Amino acid sequence: MSAVPQAWSWPRTGVRRPVGLLGASWILFRKDLLIEWRTRARLNALVFFAFATLLLFSFALGPDTRLLQRNAGGYLWLAMLFSSVLALGESFRVEMENAALDGIRLAPSDARAVFLGKALGNAALLFALGCLLVPVMIALYDVRVAMEGWRLGLVLLLGCLAIAAPGTLYSAIANQARARDVLLPLLLFPLVVPALLAATKATSLVLHGDPMEQLSAWLALLGGFDVIYWSLGFVLLPKVIED
Repeated sequence: MSAVPQAWSWPRTGVRRPVGLLGASWILFRKDLLIEWRTRARLNALVFFAFATLLLFSFALGPDTRLLQRNAGGYLWLAMLFSSVLALGESFRVEMENAALDGIRLAPSDARAVFLGKALGNAALLFALGCLLVPVMIALYDVRVAMEGWRLGLVLLLGCLAIAAPGTLYSAIANQARARDVLLPLLLFPLVVPALLAATKATSLVLHGDPMEQLSAWLALLGGFDVIYWSLGFVLLPKVIED
């Protein structure tokens, strides 16, 4: 499944012509989703690891349910962050097999499409994981959501975008090193700490209420991190994948 995408051509003609940035990004995004759908190996590992992480937090804190409820947002995002290493680590590893990344780079399209396609695929995978984790967190920690559910979905989306963008960039860097499994978390964790704090605070406000109306400020801060991370990845990834 690491073959070069075969859709670098206009439909119905079969003639290979350059496609635009968005078209090439969509091709790579769809390719990654198809690979994940057919194998499901990475998704299964993510789900079980994240569930186990949430369960371990509940065991570590013991029977103090109030403490679990108060810190549920932080435990959710820690589980998401730890699980993201498994997803992001495999993002470029499949392209390194049989020199598939070289074939993608030779395709008649903008190299920045590699970042957009990969980062969007990673964000979609993390968002799907978050949607699965939220009901488990609510049931496990006995949490009652105080605000509308769409607000929690918005926080999840912005938080997953904040992890996926730098994670995709550092995954491309780490997969060119020998100690790639160790290098990726060392590079990623310090960078996403501000975004993780903003996502945790916003999630706690959605779960427990927002009497001071602080949620919009934390969402704006999280959105600002997304713009910075995605802009840097969009600019820097073509340089990273060059020989």
